[in-house]
Amino acid sequence: MSAKRVLDVMVASALLVVVSPVLLFAAAGIKLTSPGPVLYKARRIGRDRRRWTANGHGSGRAPERRQPGYRGVEFTLYKFRTMRTAFEPGAPITARIDARVFPFGAFLRATKIDELPQLINVIKGDMALVGPRPEAPEIVRSHYTADDILTLQVAPGVTSPGSLYYYTHLERMLAGDDATDVYTERLLPLKLAIDRVYLRRPTLSYDLTLMARTVFVVAARCVGWKRFPDPPEIGRIVQ
Repeated sequence: MSAKRVLDVMVASALLVVVSPVLLFAAAGIKLTSPGPVLYKARRIGRDRRRWTANGHGSGRAPERRQPGYRGVEFTLYKFRTMRTAFEPGAPITARIDARVFPFGAFLRATKIDELPQLINVIKGDMALVGPRPEAPEIVRSHYTADDILTLQVAPGVTSPGSLYYYTHLERMLAGDDATDVYTERLLPLKLAIDRVYLRRPTLSYDLTLMARTVFVVAARCVGWKRFPDPPEIGRIVQ
């Protein structure tokens, strides 16, 4: 077991104990304000350990965009449910103001409490604490370029530099009915480019720094802070 995996399991287990009152509060709030299950189970694409060439074998080269044979490794991601069950499954991307989200669910999303059940994914080994955020299968298979596929070489994470930048700078752009198109065409490429900067040196010290940045950013957003500086990874993106 790698040092990163040991750290992930230890920190995720400790956090589950520390935030257990918050988990109970969230579960009770969902039950009292919206009929339906407490947890939402989403299909996501995780780490792909296969190596690729142009014909699908050998050297580690990523598959081309929309290659029919690409399937990835799917897993079930756990979140607190934030949407009304009365709505049929819709767009994979949630707009900033989305009729599917009930009021208490909006609070859970704004504070990122809805993401806490992913600590279970970390303990199970589906995810790491730090790594590129996992996307829905339809987004990976329709919109990832060959460079983007490289982010699947590591375990997906609860947080990453790309997801932090999305949370502080990009999420507000998802204001209309075209949220999915805006996300996949404009925001996703930038988020993945920032996460590829992380992949160039995914050290334990970098992971700890990103965990600390995540706590700071979420706390700052919760107290109303709206303006954040660009992350250091922005200047390191390879054009």
